[in-house]
This record gives sequence, structure tokens and C-alpha cells, in this order.
Amino acid sequence: MLLKKALCLAITGLSFTVAAENIDYQVNGDTYQGFYVTPAEKAPLVLLIHDWDGLTDYEIKRAKMLAEEGYAVFAADLFGKGIRPTQDNDKKQHTGELYQDRRKMRLLINAALDKAVELGANPHKVVVIGYCFGGAAVLEMARSGKDLQGFVSFHGGLTTPPGQDYANAKAEILILHGAADKAISMQDFAKLSTELEIHQVPNEMIAYGGADHAFTVFGIDRYHAEADKKSWQRLLDFLNKKLQAS
Repeated sequence: MLLKKALCLAITGLSFTVAAENIDYQVNGDTYQGFYVTPAEKAPLVLLIHDWDGLTDYEIKRAKMLAEEGYAVFAADLFGKGIRPTQDNDKKQHTGELYQDRRKMRLLINAALDKAVELGANPHKVVVIGYCFGGAAVLEMARSGKDLQGFVSFHGGLTTPPGQDYANAKAEILILHGAADKAISMQDFAKLSTELEIHQVPNEMIAYGGADHAFTVFGIDRYHAEADKKSWQRLLDFLNKKLQAS
């Protein structure tokens, strides 16, 4: 059953009202809860995929920031309603299950996309973005050959699983990475660059000096304000090119 908790948010200085909802949806009999925010019917869509701690206030904040820019945003839930792990071992368990079952990962992302379209987002103008684990999931969708307008990874996993490649990728990929990332190395960054060039996938890969893993996450000691500001602006430029152009 669809759960809707409608909330109207007045956006200062703008002439529209943003409608925001928590959304329950079903995938193979299991319940997931995403978050949908839109400034208008049929607005271009940003599908947002969460970090390894599930869909939290961080992704909701980013979704609202994008709505202020004129985009519908569906923040997907890849773990299940109420599953928002706080301990590292639980986070590793839930992400590990999806890393081991790439078919399920793709299914869940596609289900979130279908739900966003059902809610009124524009199915012909879609960019998928993700943070950390979500960034790795974004690249999974790119490799799957999903025909969308673009894919964006913020400090995401960059390794290509055995047996996969980018031969079927159909849209430009934007990688926003911290050069000082201790979890995902610059060697991983360079290897992905080579893979994308081999398969002639349009791409842009940016490494921000001094930025560690999760450099966009507000309030943590690894937050890097300059890299966050620059990467956010690059995202907005990318979205404008891919989703706002006629």
C-alpha cells in the first residue's frame, strides 16, 4: 500500500511550492520506503541512491537541494523499509548482499525509477546519482546499458566486478572523487578511466586534492567544504546540460 506523508515546503525566493513525500513501494513482495520531492508535474528526474547507511536525512537534504533547482528527485531505498544500519558490520552486511547479487541491485534501482515515473516524474529526462555505495550502484546501472541521460558518482566505489564491462553503457558518466580517498584509491580511479576509454564511453573524471572519502557528507571530520562546493556545482552544470536542454 502506498504510504504518502505529503508535506509542502516553501522555498525561499522561488515562486513554486515543493511537494515532498515518504513513499512506500513493493519489490518482489518486500516493502521499501523512498523519498520523493518535486517542484512540478513531469519535472526532469534525478534518481538518488544512498550511502551504505541507507536512506537517511543526508540524502533527503540533497534531494531537497536539487528540488530547489527545479528537479524532481526520488531518493531510492535499496535496503528495505526501516533498515537504516548504524553499525559498520551491519552496513557491510547489507551492502555486501547487494554486491554479491548484482541482479537484485539492478532490479531495486529499476523499481525505484519505475515508482518515480508513476509519481509523475519525466521518464525521458533522467540522471542517476549516488554517494559512496550509491556511487557504485550508479556505475552498475551504467554497465547494465540503461538508456538514460547520465550517471554521476560522488566518492563511489569504482571497481568493475568480474565478468562485467562498459561495452553497453549508453550515456555520459561523471566521476567526482577525492584524491586523498583512503578507501577508493587513485589506482582504482585510473583503472576506471582506462576502461571507459577502451569502450569509448563519454566521461569526465575529477579528483579533488585533499578530499578524503565521503567528502560531501556534512558534519563529519572528512567533510571538505571546497570539494563539496565544486563537485555540487559540477553536478548542477551536468544536470542542466543533460536535463534542461531542449
